[in-house]
Formats: sequence, C-alpha cells, structure tokens
Amino acid sequence: MTKTVLITGSSTGFGRKTAERLIADGHQVFASMREPNSKNKQHADDLRALGAEVVELDVTSTNSVEKAIQAVVENAERIDVLINNAGMASAGVSEAFTADQAADLFNVNVFGLHRVSRAVLPILRRQQDGLIINIGSILGRVTFPFFGLYGASKFAVEALSDSYRYEVSQLGIDVALVQPSAYPTQMYDSALQPADTSRVAEYGEIGKIPGAMFEQFMTLLSGDDAPNPQDIASAIAVLIDTPKGQRPARTVVGNPYGSDAVNEATEPVQTHVVEALGLGHLASVKTT
Repeated sequence: MTKTVLITGSSTGFGRKTAERLIADGHQVFASMREPNSKNKQHADDLRALGAEVVELDVTSTNSVEKAIQAVVENAERIDVLINNAGMASAGVSEAFTADQAADLFNVNVFGLHRVSRAVLPILRRQQDGLIINIGSILGRVTFPFFGLYGASKFAVEALSDSYRYEVSQLGIDVALVQPSAYPTQMYDSALQPADTSRVAEYGEIGKIPGAMFEQFMTLLSGDDAPNPQDIASAIAVLIDTPKGQRPARTVVGNPYGSDAVNEATEPVQTHVVEALGLGHLASVKTT
C-alpha cells in the first residue's frame, strides 16, 4: 500500500538512501532538508528527478518545521510515516567540547526530533493511525570513549522513543527505533570536533586517541568490505511494510557491538517497570 512518508535530513546519508528506496517501493516521499535551493540544490534536484517532493525543513527551527509540515499536508492531505533521520555526529575528548557545542548537538539530535514529532503527531492523532521511525544509534546503548556527547544524545533518543511509544499506542500510532552501527556516510566527514583544543593538548597521548580511532574507522568504512548504508534503508522499508502491532520496538543494523544484548536484557526490565505502574496496556499499539 502506498504511504505518504516524510523524511528529515534527506540530502545525504541514511536519509537519502531511504528516500531512494521508498520512492522505488512506490511510496509518496517528502524528502526534507535545509537549503534545498542553495547549498543542497543538487541533492534536491536529484531527488526530484527520482520522484520525491522536496521540502525545506531545518529541525532546529520551530517555524521551519511547522511550515514544512503545513506544506506536506496541503500537498498530500495526510502523513502516514515520519522518519526522524536528521542528525549530527561528534568525536573527541568530551571535556574539550564547549557547552555551546553540546547544546548545538542536542538541538539537532534530540530537540529537533521532538520538534518534528510534536508538529506531526496532531495529524497522526486525527488519523488514529501512523508510524514514527526514529534513527538512533548503537551508541545509544553502548558507549565508545570519545563519542560520549554523541552517545548521550542517542541515549536521550532511546528514552524519548520508548516514552512516545507508550503514550501514543492507544491512539493507533506506532513508534519504532532503528539503531545503526558505523556506516560510511557524510555524517562522519562533518562530525563536530572539540573547539577547546588547549584542553585536548592537556590530555597528552590520550588526546591523540580520537584522531587515531577516527582514521581507523575511516579505513574500515572505505574498504571493499565496508558496510552498505543501504542496509538502513532496507530495515526502514521492512518496518513500514510490517503490519501495525507487529513491529519490533528496536532494530539493530550492522555490527551491534553488544547493543543487541543490551536490548535483550533491558526489554523484560522495562516491561516489568511499565506493568508495575499499572500501564502494561500501553505496551501494545491499538490496531482497530
């Protein structure tokens, strides 16, 4: 069945691959991005040529988000699937990131997800139907040293996804989380680096580890056996095609680094917590 899908951060990476896959699957895709008429014009034109509707959307601006959602509804009259994909990475000595840098990271990865979800949910509630897919990370479950700020933002996405999933389940809305491992995307090329280089220097040899880790990741992600970002698009396509009420809460894609074990161990604990609160019925999405 053809669905109307809105994807944030569609110019490159997972968002771009997902847009291409869902267009090929016959869905009506609204590919959103910043600056589609200037900085990202070529990306926007390429997606339009494939059949996407391109929408300007900056997840850090409430006004931009609301205008984008209004444009989608005026065009399609509904939204069936929201894919919260827009995000930014960071890597380096945690202390050396300024508070402003940390705020910028969370403004995209956490508050941006909340802004867009908050703008779309009234539409899904009126429909009594819909699917929200949040793109998290294995680093929302396990921690790599020097990726602490990025991981913290993705841990927050874990909590938001679970809470939203419970809160909207009886309104006929499904919420699912995709947890990608490391993949070769432009996100790594544009990853936020610590602004306070003097503090990095004070760490001595330890301060050099993030650069070495990054080089190793880049080597692994550029080799012949590098993981294919198309894996994430495929996982999202499967979630969309899976009937409501049967979708897994979490889907790990790529090398799990133990995040799958954390998911498995945490699930019964979380189930017990919700049941202890007398809210066990919120764990299953209402299908009729």
